Amino acid sequence: MNSKTKVAVAATALLTAALLSGTAYAAPKVLMLHQWASGSDAASIAKLGEMFTAAGGEWQQTAIAGHTANTLAKLRADVVAGNAPAAVQLKGPEIAEWNATGGTANMDDLAAEEGWDKVVASQLLPVMKPDGHWVAAPMNIHRINWIWGNKAAMATAGVTELPKTWAEFNADCDKAIAAGKICLAHMSADWTDATTFEVVVYGQDKDLFQKAFVEGDVDALRSDGMIKAFDQMRLMVSKYMDPAIAGRDYDTASNMMANGDALFFIMGDWEIGVLKAVNHTPGDDILCGQAPTDWGKPGFILNSDSVVFFKQSDPDYQAGQKLLAHLILSPEFQTVFNISKGSIPARLDVPLGEGFNACQIQSQKDLQASIEDGMLVRSMAHNMTVLQKYRGAMMDTITEFVNTPDMSSADAANAMADAVEAQM
Repeated sequence: MNSKTKVAVAATALLTAALLSGTAYAAPKVLMLHQWASGSDAASIAKLGEMFTAAGGEWQQTAIAGHTANTLAKLRADVVAGNAPAAVQLKGPEIAEWNATGGTANMDDLAAEEGWDKVVASQLLPVMKPDGHWVAAPMNIHRINWIWGNKAAMATAGVTELPKTWAEFNADCDKAIAAGKICLAHMSADWTDATTFEVVVYGQDKDLFQKAFVEGDVDALRSDGMIKAFDQMRLMVSKYMDPAIAGRDYDTASNMMANGDALFFIMGDWEIGVLKAVNHTPGDDILCGQAPTDWGKPGFILNSDSVVFFKQSDPDYQAGQKLLAHLILSPEFQTVFNISKGSIPARLDVPLGEGFNACQIQSQKDLQASIEDGMLVRSMAHNMTVLQKYRGAMMDTITEFVNTPDMSSADAANAMADAVEAQM
């Protein structure tokens, strides 16, 4: 039985059960609100729509391009108008915030029937179950702390392997500069600046990351350790990146590394999809590895895309929500979606077989090791920890620092702490 047949059979059983329970509907429907409007992201979400339709559902979607704030604005408008979408791409603390309004749909019965608690990564359970009840389904696990390297460009600069510590990174960058190369490709935007900076903080001091970016501790934000992280960031911006980072788009930054104009790129594993689209093979001509850490263990900064379900009065949409949730957590979808997206399954029992590349296989190994060693953390930059108002304050300060050459590291740490404190 192939994967499509398995999905169809499972979906038929799910819908038959609904009929036997007395639920009347013509066909399961769903309207999904999301922000994957282009590129590999749009292609990945299209796979979910195809599976939903193949299982007998009526798929509708609204894609909102740009920042998460755009999606949230659309969601708020729909909820205020009494027209909440059946399913919304949300994650992190936003799930808990919307759950607190009483508007989310309880998916506990389906979760119990399919055993989600036993197979989903335990670190995701408090996010998907903010008050102990399932209201969201995780689609994947992204790893943030990757460093990507162009093998040929590294060889030109006399660099034989990806750097494992920040001292090694700095030494390799000095070799790149001496060879007339840009060391680190980058684009300055709030989320890319915050991504790179949180990788620095985590790689220097995991406990500081936990206190500052997960707990939002203002003393940690203005600590000597944070000043040290800003010192490293200033070195990278002023010496190892090029002056044209402001206003650059993602594809240009990625291509700088992919084409060998720069040695390295610090970015999450969605970079896999970008590289494949331009005919590069992650793990072969483009090397991938854990971004530098100074504590010598596998580490993992986690991000996860998820779908939250909102209460619906129409039985067709209620049935559609159950079908969609069932499909998202199915091993078939977790496989096909993550092969396309570059991430790894949110289910820990899904083997990474044909179609997954060496980087994804390494990611799954490092995830397991980081869980065992207590080194797994959720990402601040990608909205998995603190509330959006605190995250925004942190990100604004980081980007101000990147684009203000005379701003000192101490001033940046204090400014970030003050900005967060002002939101409390």
